[in-house]
Amino acid sequence: MKPQINPARVDFVTLKLFCAIAQSGSITKGANECSLALSAASRRMSELEDTVGLMLLDRSAKGVTLTQAGHAVMQHALRLFQGFEQFSNELAEYTKGIKGHVRLWANMSSLTEFLPSALASFLKQHPEIQVEVEEQLSGDIVKALLDGIADIGVLADGAPTAGLHTSIIGHDELVIVCSKSHPIRNKKRITFEECLSYDFVGLNRGSSLLELTSRQAEKLGKQMQLRIQVRSYDAMCQMIAVNLGIGVLPLQACAPQIKAMGLKAIPLEDTWAKRNLLLAMKIDGYQSPACTLLRDHLLGHGL
Repeated sequence: MKPQINPARVDFVTLKLFCAIAQSGSITKGANECSLALSAASRRMSELEDTVGLMLLDRSAKGVTLTQAGHAVMQHALRLFQGFEQFSNELAEYTKGIKGHVRLWANMSSLTEFLPSALASFLKQHPEIQVEVEEQLSGDIVKALLDGIADIGVLADGAPTAGLHTSIIGHDELVIVCSKSHPIRNKKRITFEECLSYDFVGLNRGSSLLELTSRQAEKLGKQMQLRIQVRSYDAMCQMIAVNLGIGVLPLQACAPQIKAMGLKAIPLEDTWAKRNLLLAMKIDGYQSPACTLLRDHLLGHGL
């Protein structure tokens, strides 16, 4: 009948002692190596054999040798110790931040301009850290950070950030983008108020950029004439290219599309057109070593 072994009755001290006895060929030497009294070591070996229901050691005046069953136990014990060592090493890596998982939420501007190179260099340095990146609107990023859904946020300033610690990691210049056939195409610079006479292509509701421009229009006592709204900068550029309106876009993030589609980028004279890119984390929230590593890397990669 196959012996039934209760794992709870086999502890690491006993297995370590068993391996020491097997390797030294002596219960006395094994006991000394494990800092145990000889009587305690002998009792542990007897209890181990009772637990497995088999003789593991051949005892003689010359010392001890392993039985066939003892060799099997020895092999399994060594594998257990190797696994435990690997387990300990991996936990140490998590503690140091070498391994981990970070949830990073970022707005469209940072994902197209700042984050790609920063994340590439970070993951090259820390290949065992997984960074889960999600594109979201700045307002949603703030909420996710406060609710603990995101660990780190990268967003444009302007969104309420109460409860968050923020640091400036970059700058964004907003420009007016139009087609080469639009009436304002030859302007060297322009005010936002001048632009409000024309149709706009904008992002969908909830976008921090749309909220910013709508709020500025209201301050001027006017409204933006939104002819069409889309979900991405690329889609905005495509709509602008076919003369569906003009748009306010971050220059650094959209420079490739502007050039590829033959569009015109006109600097805005308004002071609010130069905005900051923020790195945000919840105040007093728990941050894993991996989060801290990524935060420090992004701060160092910024300004």
